[in-house]
Amino acid sequence: MNGFTFSPALGWIAGSILAGVLALMAVGEIAQFMRRRKANATDETAWACARRTLLLIVAAFMVLTPSVVAPTTSRAINATDVIVAVDTTGSMAVADAHYGSDETITRIEAARKAVHDVTAAYADASFAALRFGASGTLDVPLTPDAPAIDNWADTLAVESTSVSSGSSLDAPIDQLLVTAKSIRDAHPDDAIVLYIITDGEQTSNVTRRSFSSLRQYVDDGFTVGVGSAEGGKIPVVADGVSAGDSNTTDQWITDPDTGQPGISKMDEKNLKDIADEISGTYVAVNATTTLASQTSSKASKQWRVTTTTKERTRTTPVVWPLAIAAALLLAWELGAWIATSRRLI
Repeated sequence: MNGFTFSPALGWIAGSILAGVLALMAVGEIAQFMRRRKANATDETAWACARRTLLLIVAAFMVLTPSVVAPTTSRAINATDVIVAVDTTGSMAVADAHYGSDETITRIEAARKAVHDVTAAYADASFAALRFGASGTLDVPLTPDAPAIDNWADTLAVESTSVSSGSSLDAPIDQLLVTAKSIRDAHPDDAIVLYIITDGEQTSNVTRRSFSSLRQYVDDGFTVGVGSAEGGKIPVVADGVSAGDSNTTDQWITDPDTGQPGISKMDEKNLKDIADEISGTYVAVNATTTLASQTSSKASKQWRVTTTTKERTRTTPVVWPLAIAAALLLAWELGAWIATSRRLI
């Protein structure tokens, strides 16, 4: 419920003191007028006294800054929860990807564009974002703030090749299970859609675990392949260096068997297998295909109202009516002064 309050712009201490001084001046104006009028020692009219007193009272209220308080405790959002997982291993720095054009970009850049299309495709949904390389990390817990996901995507960078021990596609499984289960427990009636954006490359010698355990929590899913079957050389990526910067170097990851720069290729078979394991769909983004039209048919058409755990209020100053009143009184005072001055000439 909306409410009315005072919220002094100068603070309660200074605001109260100044408002008190103005109120005392208003009382003093009335007292002085009565005393002088009784002694016939003034030509001030009753209207002039009322005008000046009212002006002081209006100024006192303006100092106290009257405001309207409105609570912001709930928001209606679409009952669709989208989990986005992006591969950030060193191979994502390879510049062999396309995304809706013939321009060649790095795989991580294509992944960023894909994330932007996902957030745009699900209006008013909630999103969770995680990246995976050597391990899976939940960077953004479930939130209806789509711009936060877009900002997260813009800051994505591949991990340093110095810490890489081979790509393992099952790295995000544990974190995905925890995230999806927590969402399902909190919102059992929501539709949960999973997007896994990766080049599908598995270079680890350890056998990959299945993603099928996610079926119990996920309503639909997509594996999104970035890169090309021809592949490209993997640049050496230092700590804190983005994929775009790393491609300006002449240093490449070397294949120990040949002594030549290693070639990383997008693995469609792995991507299709993972899509089958989550009962989802495989999408290869390229020069003609993007995620702009690849939305889930199982997205919810229902809405739910979320309430923040901590009630928040927004205080909006409403001084303009008093400002108008003060301006009119000042104009009246000025007009009276001009009329009096002309009579005295």
